[in-house]
Amino acid sequence: MTTTRRTRQLAASAVAAALGVTALAGCGSSDESAGGSGGTKGSASKTVTLVSHDSFNASKDVLKEFTEETGYTVKVLKSGDAGVALNQEILTKGSPRGDVFFGVDNTLLSRALDSGLFTPYRAKGIDRVAADTRLDADKHRVTPVDTGDICVNYDKKYFADKKLAPPQSFDDLAKPAYKDLLVTENAGTSSPGLGFLLGTVATYGEKGYQDYWKKLERNGVKVVDGWEQAYNEEFSGSAGGQKAKADRPLVVSYASSPPVEVLYAKPQPAKAPTGVATGTCFRQIEFAGLLNGAKNEAGGKALLDFLISKKFQEDMPLNMFVNPVVKDAALPELFTKFGATVDAPATVAPEKIAKNREQWVQSWSSLVVK
Repeated sequence: MTTTRRTRQLAASAVAAALGVTALAGCGSSDESAGGSGGTKGSASKTVTLVSHDSFNASKDVLKEFTEETGYTVKVLKSGDAGVALNQEILTKGSPRGDVFFGVDNTLLSRALDSGLFTPYRAKGIDRVAADTRLDADKHRVTPVDTGDICVNYDKKYFADKKLAPPQSFDDLAKPAYKDLLVTENAGTSSPGLGFLLGTVATYGEKGYQDYWKKLERNGVKVVDGWEQAYNEEFSGSAGGQKAKADRPLVVSYASSPPVEVLYAKPQPAKAPTGVATGTCFRQIEFAGLLNGAKNEAGGKALLDFLISKKFQEDMPLNMFVNPVVKDAALPELFTKFGATVDAPATVAPEKIAKNREQWVQSWSSLVVK
């Protein structure tokens, strides 16, 4: 996975950059500190270091509140995309660069757990977290923080002009009416590309997904390296794609992409210019964990508690464009008005992903990567 995102979150950062606004995080590694009274910058006892992918972002006021409540100042160490960041922590296992790692998702979770990367900790408030996101509930090595859905997005104007109903399911995408319309990311180099592949595995099974991809290949699916190229250069419905004169009205992106298009448009439209094919979605869950060998274990535990607090959970959607996992956290109006509700996303058990991921990606590559 080399696309900066998640995750879910990855899409929003790149969209923001494409629209000429301040992105959630810069490319490459960076250090950021945030906090207020009660914390001493640089003090080992008063600084808690969060290692994350590049798309972590939180409001300064929210981090300041954490400092005022606990005395700890948060230092954020951004380390590339989720896969790169995780690899770095595995290589330094036992002597971590920080205290808490944020950003491992369900596609890589088993790898992180099998590596012994985390010290078990049952975060305060975990009972308020949705049960279906607690994939390590028995051992508490990781704490769920957010969810996001990888889904096909469509250009509303294109389909209205063509008087063609947009696709809503995986089956639809293979129909002749949608030939040469879809662009997706490489499953071997991109988080959303891998998520979309896993969605097809969940839908058609380990024996049927290859036949499905043969159909997509015959139907003209285009594969590019990463999300930013797909969304901002190939997808006709995005602001970036319009500037690039893109010609593909279907793209693998996120259910949260339409609200982002509205948020950064000037003037803001009454309706989102893009829609979501809700029958093509794969659910991502992002986790945080206390790193084994953390220098500030007490501060790390306090930070994990805070990540699932209502304050932080309600701050996430407009900073990382992901959904909260805490049941009583409210979504902002931008999400409820312009976002898509995905009632039945595809999922694959983390242990099954861990066992088969490389084989699935290799088989997929042999079918569609030219």
